Amino acid sequence: MFGTNPIAGLFGRSPFGPTQEHMKAVMQCVEEVVPLFEALLAGDFEQVEARKQTISEFEHQADGIKNQIRAHLPKSLFMPIDRRDLLDLLHAQDSIADTAQDVAGLVCLKQLEVPASFRELLMAFVQRNVDATFVCGKLIGLLDELLELGFRGREVDQVEPLVGELSAIESETDVQGDKLTRLLFQHEEQMSSGTFFLWYELFQKLGDIADYAEDVGDRLRLLVAR
Repeated sequence: MFGTNPIAGLFGRSPFGPTQEHMKAVMQCVEEVVPLFEALLAGDFEQVEARKQTISEFEHQADGIKNQIRAHLPKSLFMPIDRRDLLDLLHAQDSIADTAQDVAGLVCLKQLEVPASFRELLMAFVQRNVDATFVCGKLIGLLDELLELGFRGREVDQVEPLVGELSAIESETDVQGDKLTRLLFQHEEQMSSGTFFLWYELFQKLGDIADYAEDVGDRLRLLVAR
């Protein structure tokens, strides 16, 4: 999907090129979480498994890009960013894909029945976590321009509003997650303990997607501030 060019070649075109390629794989991974839950709500467990497999493939692709970046990243970077900061940004991005894979794994542990009172809010919660990842992708897409302009100019002015949007989405997902958890406790007596705790863990993991996306935004804002 990203071609056969080695990651080392991407560094020749742009110091941030590989990080942006990694973010593309992360976004593809997270995007699959929506149809994963649509299949769950439809009770189509064959499709649930298929979506899990797709998420795992994209997560594996993201891991491959991450590992190549670590192997080929020059020891000294002649640009206004420290090597350690770039690796920390990469790690934060990778946590998003890892969490999407964790979510898919949890969904496939058993054939969950989604209570009617969960359905609308659950899909809104899923979508907003995915939205956070795509705002994060917009930020990472600015890296080349930020570097070209020496971390000054119009692109820098775009960072703060996008980081603010990320923060707002993350706060919204916190509220949604809390509402879902309260609904879950209302169903506690109708569920086995295993099902109850599986849903609880799912809600936590889903919310982590927006948390990690916000972390990426915060790290990029710090880089620009320096």
